Amino acid sequence: MSDVTPVEDRRLFETVGIDTTLAAWLGIGVVLLALEAGAVANFLTGLLADFLGTLPTAGTEGSLLANATGLFEAAQQQTTAIPTLLSRDVVPNGGYWNGHRWVGTFVGLSPGVSWAIRTTLVYAYAFAWVAWAIFGYRYYRREMRVADWTPRDDVVDRFRSHTWGLFGALVVFMFVVMAVFAPTLGPTTVEENMRNSYSHEMQYWDGESGSVETTLIGDANLNAQSTGDSSRVMPLTYDDYGRFHPFGTLPNGRDLFTFIAAGSRISLVIGLLSVGLSALFAVTLALVAAYYKGRVDLTTVLVSDGVMAMPQLLLLIMLTTVLGETWVGEVYSGGFVLALIFAFTGWTYMWRSVRGPALQVSERAWIDAAKSFGQRPRTIMRTHMLPYVTGYVLIYGSMTLGGAIISIAGLSYLGLGVAPPTPEWGRAIKLGQDYVTTGSWHISLIPGVLITLVVTGFNALGDGVRDAIDPQSDSAMGSQAGRGGGA
Repeated sequence: MSDVTPVEDRRLFETVGIDTTLAAWLGIGVVLLALEAGAVANFLTGLLADFLGTLPTAGTEGSLLANATGLFEAAQQQTTAIPTLLSRDVVPNGGYWNGHRWVGTFVGLSPGVSWAIRTTLVYAYAFAWVAWAIFGYRYYRREMRVADWTPRDDVVDRFRSHTWGLFGALVVFMFVVMAVFAPTLGPTTVEENMRNSYSHEMQYWDGESGSVETTLIGDANLNAQSTGDSSRVMPLTYDDYGRFHPFGTLPNGRDLFTFIAAGSRISLVIGLLSVGLSALFAVTLALVAAYYKGRVDLTTVLVSDGVMAMPQLLLLIMLTTVLGETWVGEVYSGGFVLALIFAFTGWTYMWRSVRGPALQVSERAWIDAAKSFGQRPRTIMRTHMLPYVTGYVLIYGSMTLGGAIISIAGLSYLGLGVAPPTPEWGRAIKLGQDYVTTGSWHISLIPGVLITLVVTGFNALGDGVRDAIDPQSDSAMGSQAGRGGGA
């Protein structure tokens, strides 16, 4: 006869059930990661190899940087061979018509349908990660957390009911997925279609000769240009070589969707880097000024006023020109310089937004108690003050990121910042400027609409986070002049 009582047996069953659910959740996460582990490793190793390759001594044979660069480049080549579920080889769309059927496409489907299937799989995979994360959070909140309720629960629940914030989260999510999976989403690749188009060949069906011919991709691009009413390849159409173009082509015949997908990664990386550096500067100075007050706070105010008085556009023109020929200007095609300039000139706005909450928390009783117990200033600022201002950093960081993206596009439109031929959304608008009133209106309109939508999405996400964190803010109460509490 068993010594386990019915109550203990029920508890044991519940414990086993919880462990089984947790194990299944972790297993699904491992499977999802394994499906694209090769692509993630290839992206990270390629990013590190590109960065190290631009450093001053990277070209010196036998140097430490040169050896490290070669190691990462070799690792990138090795990761290319790792199979992934969403690779272009699994669901190809670059085939050709042989007079009877499509050859080289996914199960013989047309290039347009093959591309649509691959795009759908990519976003389905991304949404599966979101569902996995949401289920994990709910499981932790319901089964594993000791406390039945925390203030964070109210923040999450308020955001879930914030329609405008959810719209922003969806737009930002779609944009981030495009940036992360840019090489997979494009109907062609940047290497083949833009950088070395005359080094790659393609096959196509020649209706006049009734046979399959071979040509260089660069020559095919010349015959697929969108330059007005007489010559154009519109969105969701094929060119004369059987290539599908979801957004049409550029005036030079290159695929616009591939250009935009690759440009989204550039915009996201530069925006995240600039906003991250700005937040680091702003939070550090705000906490130090709020803790010490007096002359320290006055000094930071004067420094911020001096930085805000600088003409940002002139500073950008000067620094991009001076640093353009140096190794710093070569990092990420000039994007690293842009991120540094944006961070140096933009931290003041975020600092002013965080300074108010930092001053408020510095007057709390628990700060005085921590001082009386002899805690170090750095510990007090990190442990007792930083959590209070983190929500405001998230709010203004998301809004600032949208502004950084539109600023990057504006500089590219002016011919500054990211150096060609690296794709960037503002350059696409510039290329299509002369054709706005012609049949090739799509060149400027599509990237312009996407920039507006993405910036609006980041602002909407910031509004939702603000109202969730501070339900007493003006926008949460129905006023149009909403602002972050304490700002």
